Amino acid sequence: MIEFMPLVMFAVVCIVLMFGYPVALSLAGTALIFAFAGSQFGWIDASLLKAMPNRLFGIINNQTLIAVPLFVFMGAMLERAKIAEKMLSSMASLFGGLRGGLGIAVTIVGMMLAASTGIVGATVVTMGLISLPVMLKNGYDKGLASGIICASGTLGQIIPPSIVLVLLGDVLSSAYQQAQAQAGIYPPKSVSVGDLFMGSIVPGMILVVCYILYVIFIAWRKPEVAPAMSRADTNLSFSQRLSEVIKSLFLPLLLIVAVLGSILMGYATPTEAASVGAVGAMILALIQRQLNLSCLTRVMQTTTKTTSMVFLILIGASIFSLVFRAFEGDELIRSIFTNMPGGVTGAMIVVMLVMFLLGFILDFIEITFVVVPIVAPVLLMMGLDPIWLGVMIAINLQTSFLTPPFGFALFYLRGVAPESVKTAQIYRGVLPFIGIQLFVLGLLALWPSLATWLPHLIYGS
Repeated sequence: MIEFMPLVMFAVVCIVLMFGYPVALSLAGTALIFAFAGSQFGWIDASLLKAMPNRLFGIINNQTLIAVPLFVFMGAMLERAKIAEKMLSSMASLFGGLRGGLGIAVTIVGMMLAASTGIVGATVVTMGLISLPVMLKNGYDKGLASGIICASGTLGQIIPPSIVLVLLGDVLSSAYQQAQAQAGIYPPKSVSVGDLFMGSIVPGMILVVCYILYVIFIAWRKPEVAPAMSRADTNLSFSQRLSEVIKSLFLPLLLIVAVLGSILMGYATPTEAASVGAVGAMILALIQRQLNLSCLTRVMQTTTKTTSMVFLILIGASIFSLVFRAFEGDELIRSIFTNMPGGVTGAMIVVMLVMFLLGFILDFIEITFVVVPIVAPVLLMMGLDPIWLGVMIAINLQTSFLTPPFGFALFYLRGVAPESVKTAQIYRGVLPFIGIQLFVLGLLALWPSLATWLPHLIYGS
C-alpha cells in the first residue's frame, strides 16, 4: 500500500480541488499533511523535506519566470488600448464582403491577439465582447460564431509569446536536465523557452489555416450560416480598406516582431523581450490615447493578481512535487511507464489522455506545475524530443480548453455572450474545431518534425 501512496496523494488533491478549494493551498496543504503522516509513520525520510527552502528560493530566483508578469502586463495593456477593436473593424471591412469573410477576419484577429497577449482568457473575452455582436448582427449562425471565437481565442495557448509556453519551457528545461543526469549524459543539453516558441510556430499556423479553410468550406456548403456583410458595412473601395488594414496592423505587428524576433534570433532572453513588449504596449496605448492613470492602475492590478496567482500555485506545486518524490513517486511513475504495453507510444497516449481530462478541472498553470514535472522526466528518458513534447502538451491542453462540458474557453465566452446565445449552441459550435485540433495533434504525432524542424534549422540543435 505504501508504494502507491503517491497516487493516493494525487487523487486526494483532485478530490479537494473538485470541492472548490484554492489550487495553491490544496496542493501545499495536501502535501504537508501527507509529509507529516509519512514522517510520523516512517514512510519517508523526513530529512528530504529540508530541501523545501532551497526549492522555494529557486522559484523566487528564477530569471525566466520574470517574463510572466511582463507578458501579462503587455497583454493587459494591449487589451486596454482597444487594439483588437481597430484590427477587427479593418479586417471585417476587407473580408466582410465575402461569404464567411467575417469569420475569417475574426480568426486572423484572434491569431494576432494571441501573438500579442498570449493570454487565453483575455483573448476569448475580448473577442466575445467585440466580434460576437457583429457576427450575430450580420446573420451568422450562433453556434458557428461561438465556435470561431472560442477556437481563435485559444490560439494563445500555442502561438508565441504564449504564457503556457513560457511556463512549459521552464519546467521542461529542468525535466530535460534531470532526465539526462539520470541517463549519465554530461554535460547535459538544454531546452529553452525560445526553442518552444520556435517549435510552436508551424503547428500554430497549421491550426489557423485549418480554421480558415473550415470557415470557407462551411460558408460554401451552407451560405445562410456565414453570409457576407451588407454593403453598408463595406462601402469603401478595396484600396481604402486595404489601407485601413495596414494601418491597424502595422504597430501590433511591429511589436510582435520586436518581441518574438529578438527571442527567436537570439538577441534577447524571453525576460528581456518581455520587458520590450511591456514598454511597447504602453507606447501603443499612448498612441491610441488610452494610456492614463486609471488605465495604468487597472493594468497593474490585473498584472499583480495574475502574477500572484501563478507564483502561489508554483510554490504549492513545488511543495507537492517534493513530497511526491519523497514517497518515491517518480520511481513509481517510471515503473508504470516502462512496463506499459506499447512502450513509449503507450506511455505518451496515456499522458496525453490524462492531461486532456485534467484540463476539465485544472487550469494550464496547475497542469504545467504539477503533472509535467512528474511525467516529463520519464518520457524524456524514453527518448522523446523535449520541444515536440512541449508543443504536443500545449495543443492537447488547448483542445481540452475547447471541449464541452467543462472547457474553460466555453465558460469565458458564456460569461460575456448575450442570453440569446444558448450554452448548447456554444457547445455545438466548437465541435468541428475540436476535430481540427485533434487532426493537427495527430499530424504532429505522426510527423514530429513539424515542431522540431524549425528550431533545429535556426539553432542547429
